[in-house]
Amino acid sequence: MKILVTGAGGFVGSALCPALEKLGRSVRRAMRSFPTTAPREAVFTACELSGETQWAPALEGVDCVVHLAARTHVLRETKSDALAEYRRVNVEGTRRLAVQAATAGVRRLVFLSSVKVNGERTTARSYTEDDAPHPEDAYGTTKWEAEQVLHGIAQKSGLEVIVLRPPLVYGPGVKGNFLRLMNLVARGVPLPLASIRNRRSLVYVGNLVDAIVRAVEAPQAAGQTYLVSDGEDVSTPDLVRAIAQALAVRPRLLPCPVALLHAGAALLGRGGEAARLTGSLQVDSTKIRRELGWEPAHTFEEGVRATAEWYRNQVAAAVG
Repeated sequence: MKILVTGAGGFVGSALCPALEKLGRSVRRAMRSFPTTAPREAVFTACELSGETQWAPALEGVDCVVHLAARTHVLRETKSDALAEYRRVNVEGTRRLAVQAATAGVRRLVFLSSVKVNGERTTARSYTEDDAPHPEDAYGTTKWEAEQVLHGIAQKSGLEVIVLRPPLVYGPGVKGNFLRLMNLVARGVPLPLASIRNRRSLVYVGNLVDAIVRAVEAPQAAGQTYLVSDGEDVSTPDLVRAIAQALAVRPRLLPCPVALLHAGAALLGRGGEAARLTGSLQVDSTKIRRELGWEPAHTFEEGVRATAEWYRNQVAAAVG
């Protein structure tokens, strides 16, 4: 089987490609820039993902596409019309890839979407695949639009589309909010998070890679959407404690009323970040376990330990 992986140089792609090759799959990488360490024959350097990208050379002889490339969260947005920019990349770029994949005779496309398609928070129960989508930001909205585009193309062409919606992904190489939290814990910064009583689903990158591999291979996955997680939901304070234990430092958690946290964050223009820290977002991954026989290969504790080991090595390399 020959597999094209878009976004191969990213966080998930960097873990997925070696895992596929270890299983004996031929992997063709689509990346923004040409890496100096990878063999040239294994890499296709694509232009920026958009509705004009020419995929034909990369799709030649390919059996399956794993589409990871996307415009993700931008901390300091500079585009005047952010939603239009997200659509250009996440929707029109995905449409272009899928149409050309179907034309090239590609059998299957696995699309990495996001739990943000379901929404930003849960209350009484976890999200399932049967819940009506309720995206609240440009990223979630365009991921949902891309899913609909893919299913439309599948109906017309016979291309098998599988959608995976993960929550927050962590592991070696992680960036964003998880890395910022690790930095704060490692530096011993006091965190006023002890009073938070929430539950959040996470997925270790190694577990997500296993789920992607299963989606690539399982015949019964065609046309399906799956939520995927570690299955061990944790509170924000428990996440801080787990990171601290893995880094061998003392967690500095201070009590603070949640309402006061929200008020302070709002004054600083960081209300969204506070909502994520204090709110719950849980997913039910029963469907992928039942239909594909998938089980997380790594526990939450193992995933945090592996992430902490990578973090320590990165710090040591920076100091050295």
